[in-house]
Amino acid sequence: MTQAIDIDDGRARRNVWVLVAAQAVLGAQMPMIFTIGGLAGQSLASNACLATLPISLIVLGSMLSATPNAAIMQRFGRRVGFFVGAAGGTLGGIIGAYGLYLGSFPIFLIGSFLTGIYMSAQGFYRFAAADTASDAYRAKAISYVMAGGLLAAVIGPQLVKATSDAFVIPFLGSYLAVIALNVIGAALFLFLRIPKPPIPSEDAPRGRSRWQLLTTPRIAVAVICATVSYSLMNLVMTSTPLAVVGCGFGAGNAADVVSAHVLAMYVPSFFTGHLINRFGVERVMAAGLVILAGAGAVALNGVALENFFIALILLGVGWNFGFIGATTMLAGAHEPHERGRMQGLNDLIVFGGVTVASLASGGLMNCSGGSPVEGWTAVNLAMAPALVLAGGALIWLMFQPRSAEEEA
Repeated sequence: MTQAIDIDDGRARRNVWVLVAAQAVLGAQMPMIFTIGGLAGQSLASNACLATLPISLIVLGSMLSATPNAAIMQRFGRRVGFFVGAAGGTLGGIIGAYGLYLGSFPIFLIGSFLTGIYMSAQGFYRFAAADTASDAYRAKAISYVMAGGLLAAVIGPQLVKATSDAFVIPFLGSYLAVIALNVIGAALFLFLRIPKPPIPSEDAPRGRSRWQLLTTPRIAVAVICATVSYSLMNLVMTSTPLAVVGCGFGAGNAADVVSAHVLAMYVPSFFTGHLINRFGVERVMAAGLVILAGAGAVALNGVALENFFIALILLGVGWNFGFIGATTMLAGAHEPHERGRMQGLNDLIVFGGVTVASLASGGLMNCSGGSPVEGWTAVNLAMAPALVLAGGALIWLMFQPRSAEEEA
């Protein structure tokens, strides 16, 4: 493979530490917003079916900004793209707080949409970890950066508990905390050392078209499994606070369930890379899909608090195996000069699926049947078709011949 930048595992390890810190500090805003976004939306929206619309607009903003941000990073470097993401998170927090202050659902939605710019940039942390890593270190680098979310899983929900009732207006304090996280966390990128990709010469290879990339078997399966893993995680997690509160538990219980879920998303990252190197990326992805199915089965078995905890923990572990596995597969399936095109396209598709899932989540939860239990049942039953699709894609890949380059 032609390398666009020098491979240096020493530099890669330094960058991993910076990106782990960014996941912990900046990333803490995501469990915060996913915990309170639906509850705040429910208090502002005139129609309960629109309660999760703020979450959907965050994901939509992420989807629409993924390709432009990938192009920015390809031309100006990762650091510039990550600063853009932090700026989007800051502006989204400011406008979201202002919407809560005014009691305006439309303004709150605008803030949510802009927060998606940060969510998109955070999605590229995992690819940045692989930029200067060798083939042997790549899966571990991606896995360790994802593990930075472990601290975010602790910081975010605890900040919600400390700030959600800090002002007369519910959740206003939480959005002010989001602003602070973006401003403080952006400084971490000053320590990132990823060279900008060189400007290609006239005779440099242009790489495959987007269609050629998407029809490459390993890329196609990686994109499908990443989309399904992330979409199903979002589908269930978005409805979880509404389901927990709707079934008679408190907002603090909802925050604890989300915290356990986010911990389960990132704790496995300490060994997911090792599992991929030992057993192969396909087996780890398959295990992730099986665990996601187990999460749905537990959720369908009852609405006691322990059911919520166990289901959301399984959901987090399944997402981790499926999503890190798919990211590792994708990172090794395209050339460096195809990086911006493929990674932006991947996240456009992934977050497009997540947008649909988050929109469906609110409708299924609040508008399917006459009770929170029936809505929660509908949310979890909706997982089945997507799991069949991803499982079928993995089985299909097993029967595809691999090129000599891939075998090496």
